[in-house]
Amino acid sequence: MKTAVSIPDDVFREAERLAARLRTSRSRLYARALGELLARYDDDHITAAMNGVLDQVGDSSDDFARRAAHRVLQRVEW
Repeated sequence: MKTAVSIPDDVFREAERLAARLRTSRSRLYARALGELLARYDDDHITAAMNGVLDQVGDSSDDFARRAAHRVLQRVEW
């Protein structure tokens, strides 16, 4: 699909340089960048990544870790 977007001049120049360095088209570069951003914010992707970390490090259920995690989560803006 073709579309038009406005981006800052400095971002455009950097994207042009990156596209040249990667030997890819501007369209392909923008599509790739947007695809990666969408994947990063996909809830299922985030949950899968977190589950992968838990699989690697294990599920610590000691009282200290649980209290510390609770305190950290209270300070994080969701």
